[in-house]
Order: sequence, then structure tokens, then C-alpha cells
Amino acid sequence: MSHGHPPGETPAGPGHCCHAHAGTSPRDDAGVRDPVCGMQVEPGRSPHRAAHAGIDWHFCSARCRDRFLADPARYLQAPGPAAAPPDATYTCPMHPEVLRDGPGSCPICGMALEPLTPGLDDGEHPELVDFRRRFLVSLPLSLATMLLAMFGHLVPLLTATARTWLELVLATPVVLWAGWPFLQRWAGSIATRQPNMWTLIGTGVLAAYAYSIVATLAPQVFPPAFREHGRVGVYFEAAAVIVSLTLLGQLLELRARSRTSEAIRSLLELAPASARRLDPGGGEQDVPLAQVQPGDRLRVRPGEKVPVDGIVLEGRSHVDESMLTGEAVPVAKAPGDALVGATLNGSGALVMQATRVGETTVLARIVQLVAQAQRSRAPMQKLADRVSYWFVLAVLGAALLSLLAWGLSGPEPSWTRAILHAVSVLIIACPCALGLATPMSVMVATGRAAQAGVLFRDAEAIERLREVDTVVFDKTGTLTEGRPVFREAVAAAAWDPVRVLTLAASLDAGSEHPLAHAIVAEARRRGLDLLPVDGFESGAGTGVRGRVAGSALLLGSPALMRAASVDCTALDARAATMRNDGASVVFLAVDGVAAGFLAVADPVKPGTPEALARLHEGGLRLVMASGDGRATALAVARQLGLDEVHGEMTPDGKVALLSRLRQEGRRVAMAGDGINDAPALAAADVGIAMGTGTDVAMSSAQVTLVKGDLRGIAEAIGISVATVRNMRQNLAFALLYNALGVPVAAGALYPFTGLVMSPMLAALAMSLSSFSVVVNALRLRRHERRPRR
Repeated sequence: MSHGHPPGETPAGPGHCCHAHAGTSPRDDAGVRDPVCGMQVEPGRSPHRAAHAGIDWHFCSARCRDRFLADPARYLQAPGPAAAPPDATYTCPMHPEVLRDGPGSCPICGMALEPLTPGLDDGEHPELVDFRRRFLVSLPLSLATMLLAMFGHLVPLLTATARTWLELVLATPVVLWAGWPFLQRWAGSIATRQPNMWTLIGTGVLAAYAYSIVATLAPQVFPPAFREHGRVGVYFEAAAVIVSLTLLGQLLELRARSRTSEAIRSLLELAPASARRLDPGGGEQDVPLAQVQPGDRLRVRPGEKVPVDGIVLEGRSHVDESMLTGEAVPVAKAPGDALVGATLNGSGALVMQATRVGETTVLARIVQLVAQAQRSRAPMQKLADRVSYWFVLAVLGAALLSLLAWGLSGPEPSWTRAILHAVSVLIIACPCALGLATPMSVMVATGRAAQAGVLFRDAEAIERLREVDTVVFDKTGTLTEGRPVFREAVAAAAWDPVRVLTLAASLDAGSEHPLAHAIVAEARRRGLDLLPVDGFESGAGTGVRGRVAGSALLLGSPALMRAASVDCTALDARAATMRNDGASVVFLAVDGVAAGFLAVADPVKPGTPEALARLHEGGLRLVMASGDGRATALAVARQLGLDEVHGEMTPDGKVALLSRLRQEGRRVAMAGDGINDAPALAAADVGIAMGTGTDVAMSSAQVTLVKGDLRGIAEAIGISVATVRNMRQNLAFALLYNALGVPVAAGALYPFTGLVMSPMLAALAMSLSSFSVVVNALRLRRHERRPRR
């Protein structure tokens, strides 16, 4: 059964997910909540319980009980950003306007409600666990029922009556236990007057099952014409197989939807669990992150994550801010510089003052952006609901008309025939073909796309991608490799480039800066002997200095050279050319004289030019949104022939850019690989993540390029076009089949031809319609790369 409580009911006890029963035994009918997962538990039936602090706690499973006992404080503390409170608002992933104060089912579509903002919890979706168990139990029973119905008459020792009763025994647990959540949704759709696909599925299953029960218990009420192999035809196998197939579809859907909250959890996991706080008296202690307040002085040791947003008070270091900017080059930090929570400190120790904590930090804002964008990315569900609404009403109306027409004016036994025709209408209209039309196309297309290195998260991504007319790219790690590499050593007059590289690499051997790593790696690749360094010093954000072979060396930025009165005029023109080509330039001075410079750049991926050319040929507008400086971004954009470029973009800025493009009427895809791209990936019409990037980016995106090759975008668009075409064909056939099959099942041909359709033939027609949809979908396996439109 699905777990939930009626709207308006709130769990007892502030700050935890369960009613507490201290020293008493709760009534068996009193629902309580598991403090770990929030599921409703019936204390009298669940054997999983534990006592803590004088209170009895009840759990849905042994796993939840073990997790609680391992860390009770985690689940009993006041709700914070790391866990969803029990009275959190729940919403439907397909209908954001539906809001409830607890878990349950959507009154419109019947889907399970989810927390408005997922919490930090590594457990599986409770409904996914429940449906998996039901599917694994129902599958062998459904297969056995189907085989018995098809081939049971070939078994000599099995009489017709025994076959019927055996099918009843096998199908009953499938329909009444495995299919119970669907029957609940069926009842809910009727109670709320919101007919949906669950109305039709439930009606079809119950009609087939109830008809078969009557045929089993009272076969004498049926005319001889409806007997086959010595018995009245029963349709237990149809009811059971429909339940199992529906469970399978729900499992696939729930697995895809669970990745939405994984993006939020991955972001929340970036924050450290504690901070090292400095007391006014000079002492230090590690405290939980939730206890940090603005104004607290914190120590950040080498290799640790910055706990919250703040400013540097003491120390110098380089901080990896790639989670925010997407750039591989760490940023130098000195007293007075700003720090962002969850970024990674380098080799220096820092003392900082907290300025923003909790929900006000940059990381929390990114989490909020991702959650908000994911909730706002609703599919074309309203149209589907309208179609489903009228389709369900039309089928129910046709069944009712058939019942009345045959019962009041049909040949004897009129009401028996009336019931059979009504059941035939419901069985032939059971939405197997409609239900398979999209999933089969999606399943085949995703398999074909995987062969091309493209992973679609869901059917929505396939449907939306074909409509895209603008692609926004992050630079680092998306258009480029994301790893600084050595490009060239340029020597001043009277200097040798190899000597310049040798001296620079010798000095940089003691530096942790990624640009230094690229220079040292190049020297070692060439087999150059590095020289010992004396008096090595590192300046925050400017460069390094020391003595090599008796000479004073200075290596760093133009600002460092100007501060040391080193004249680099003779090298400026060549350096500007390198910068215009997208490279970073580091000058070398020996004994106060400019000796040359070294250029290090992030190279463009080999497949990027071809990929962009193919997208341009398809008529797409290509835009870059990079966290790099504008000069570097412009240089890369010119090299690749992009239509529009934006530099120094923050996560908020990328989301704002996407919003502006969409307001202009464009359908926008966002391609990125970093944590900083997650909000934009979620906010775009289609998010495209590099498989070589971060898990957060891939969780936020709807499409993943496994190899990080942008040529996969063109392939994905081609598959999207073919798949949507195939889905439309399947849906058109399913609707045409129902338009023709329902009147025939209702007996429309009887006045003219005397022909009627029994439920057995209706089930066969239903199977054939599903088979044709499957065959048409399998054609997608032969999809070849074609022009976009």
C-alpha cells in the first residue's frame, strides 16, 4: 500500500518525523511516521521499533531502524537544510499547483507527491521500493496465469473448471495486492471527479477481473456461444498482465524522477558537516555547521572546505572555486578577500569571519535555484490531462450506452449480453496501446541514443530537444578541455626559450598553482633538468619569486612586473596576441630584467569545431556563457565562430540569460559540466551535461553526453526528431484503434451483420494493437544520422 496521510494532518512532535509514544502502546489504527524516511507506519503491524530517550519509535523497515540507531541526533534535531521536515510542503512533479502538507497522491494525475525541496537523504524513494516489491511478486504470477490461459487446455489432466479456479487463485493476489495502489488511485480519481489514466486502468482491470469472477462462480448465466474448451472464457490473465505492465512502467518512471532530487542532494553534500570555530579566549573547537553564526571566526586548514560564506582575516592561500565558477584555476585569497562556502582551500591556512550562513549562503542559493527551476520545468501535461479526461469519459460512456442498449432492446438473454458487451468495451479500450505508445518509443530511442553516447533522462527531454533553436554553452570543460596546458615559451632578445622554460619550471616546482603545474609538466616532458631554488616566496594572486643559479627570479602577472619596475614593453605586443587567442600569460624576470613569458591555455576539445558547425547547419543559434574574463571568452568565441558571447557569468547570471532568451521566444538548451552550471541546466528547456563533468551537472540535466563530445548534441537532436515522429504515429494508431474497436465491441455491427465481439476477442484485439505499437517503435533501432529537420 502507498503510505500517506490525509491533507491537513500533521505529524505530532516538532522537529521529527514520527508521533512519539512514551511509555504507552499506540493503537494499531493510529498511523505514525518513520523518523528516517517519513513513511506512515502502523505500529501494530510493523515489527521494526526502537526505544530512545524514553520514547518508542516505529520504523517501516530494518534499514531505517539501523540508520536511526546509528545517529539518532540526525533525525531528532530541528529540521534544517539537510533534511526535509515532516510537515514540509509536498507537491506533484507534474502539477506544481498541487500543494499538500504531507505525502500522498496527486488528485489530478495520481502520481506520488514529493517534497517541495528534497532533503539530504540517501534512501530510495519509498514508492519505488514498494512498487519494486509488488512487481517482483506479481511478475511470475502473471506469467503463470497467461501461460495457463493460453496453453492450459493442452494439459490432459487439467479440467476446464480446474483451470478456471487455478487462474483465479493466481490472478487474485496480483489484482488485489500488487495492483492495490492503482485501485486506490482509481477510487481517488472517481471521488475527486478527476478522471485520468488511472480511472481507465482501474476500470479495465476491475471489469476483466469482476467479469471473470462471475464467469467462475456462476458460469450458467452465460449463453453457450461464450463457451470455449468446455468453459466460459475468463480474463484473469488480462487483468494480471495489465497490473504487472503498469507496475513496470511506474518503476521506470520513478527511477527517472528520482534523479531530480539527486541534484539537490549532491549540492547539499558539498557543504562540510562542521566548522572549526575560534573562541574569544584563543581556544578552538569543531562545531556543527548549523551552530555557526554570522561574525564567528573560523579556521580553514589546508585541504579543507570553506564552511560558510565570509571574508579572510588572516593567512594567504589559493582556493578552488570551480564549484562556483567552473574554472580549473584556483583563486588567490588574502586578508579582505571574500570566501564562498563549500569551496576547497589549497595549501595555505586561513582564518575567516562568517558573514552568511544557512539559507543565505551562495551554495544555498544555488540549491534554491535548482529546486525552483526543476519545479517550473513542467511538461505539456495539461493537454495530456484534457485528452485523458475526455477519453476516459468517452469510454465509460460507450460502455454504459452499450449496457443499456443491449439490456433494454437486445435479444435474450439481453442483460447477460449487455454485461458482456460493456466488459468488451472496457477491455478493448484498456489503455495498453495508448500506454505503450510513448514508453516503447522512448525505450527504443534511449537504447539507440546510448549507442551514440547520449543519455536521455526521460521522455520529456526527447520531446523538447527537437524544438530547441538556441544552445548556450559553458566554456571550461564543455567547449574546452578544462585542464590548463602549456602552449609556448617566448624569449626576449638575448634569451633562449628553452632557458626561459627551465628557469620558470624550476621556480614553479614549489608552487601549487595549476598554471605552475602545466609549466613544470612541460619541462619534464622535454626532459629538462630543474635547478634548485633558494628563498622561494609566493605572492597572493601575483606570482612567485626566488633565487636560481645565483640569479633573482620573478615569475608572475604584469602587475607583479610593474610593482618590481620590470620593463616588459618589448614583450607586450606578443603577449597581447596570446591573450587574444585565449591564453594566460606569465612573465619571467631575471635580476630585474624581462627574460620572456610563458603562455598556458585551456585548449578547445578536438570535436568542438565540427560539433558547432553541424549545429549551425541545423539552423541553431550558438551562445557562450562563461565565468572567464570577457577577453578570454571573446577569443574562444572568435575561434569557434559563436553567434553571441557573455563573460564573467555567475550561476545567477546564466539563469538570467536563459530567462531573457526564453522571453524572446526561443527554445533554449544549456550545455555545461560544472556545479556552477547546475541551476542553468535545470532552468533551460533542455539541460545537456558533459559525462566528463560533475555528478551535480548530470543530475540537473535532462541529457548527458557520456564522452563529453559535443557532436552528440546533433545526434541527440536527430534521434529526438525521429522519436517524436514515431510517438505521434503510435498515438495516432492507438486512438484510431480505439475509435474503431470501441464501437465494434459495443455491438455497432450487430444490426447489419449479426456479428458481436466477445470479451475474448476484445482481449485479442487489445493484444494485437499493443503488438503493432511495439513493432513500430522498434523501427527506431535502425535510425541513422539525418539532417535536423
